Amino acid sequence: MTDIDTLKSSIKICMFDQYGTVVDMQGGLREVAAEFLRVKESPVDPNAFVTWWRRTHFENSMIDALLGLAHTSYREIGHLSVRQVMDRAGIAHTEEDVRFLVAAIERLLCFPEVPDALARLHARHKLVVLSNGDPDMLEAAKAYHGIPFDAVISVAEANAFKPHHATYEMAARKMGVATEQVLFVANHEFDCVGAKAAGMRTVFIDRRRRPFARWPHQPDLIVSSMTELADLLT
Repeated sequence: MTDIDTLKSSIKICMFDQYGTVVDMQGGLREVAAEFLRVKESPVDPNAFVTWWRRTHFENSMIDALLGLAHTSYREIGHLSVRQVMDRAGIAHTEEDVRFLVAAIERLLCFPEVPDALARLHARHKLVVLSNGDPDMLEAAKAYHGIPFDAVISVAEANAFKPHHATYEMAARKMGVATEQVLFVANHEFDCVGAKAAGMRTVFIDRRRRPFARWPHQPDLIVSSMTELADLLT
């Protein structure tokens, strides 16, 4: 782990993943899925449904990034993935159902501790989002999460999904800083590994109490919540 004073003196920007780090993706989509599955009279557990959906989305986004072709939008990957999960689960659905579920991502709310913690961090640092989401989805989300970020950046500008190194490099360049002057904060191991490998400092928000794999790209800090991070940096 990096000494906290060294970390504080070296960073100019705090950069955050949005889905699952700032906003509660699992919990918010679980609520939407519970009602959707009730109406469909499906016995599938809502939490399991959302987990399958998110895992499938991640796998499909990685396939898209590795193809090295034109970037497929997050929304389109979402449609592909939720459609695939419902097909596998035997849930009859329409394209309207598919669009409805993916659109719910734009209306996700923050984890309860996030607004206060980010307000404290904002007093000392610029706050930026780097998300796999599409620009219009991230713009729509502002009305729901309510965090006054200094910038919200979509990976669409780098033509690849995170954790491709080009996404982090693009975001640092866009903000006019070196990668090592960015503290990247994520609830996802893959995102922390990607940002660290690209030269950023990283924080792993370990909300789910999961061990971090023994990558050579270890986070500078591991904290249990955004509140703990704000306590350390302010």
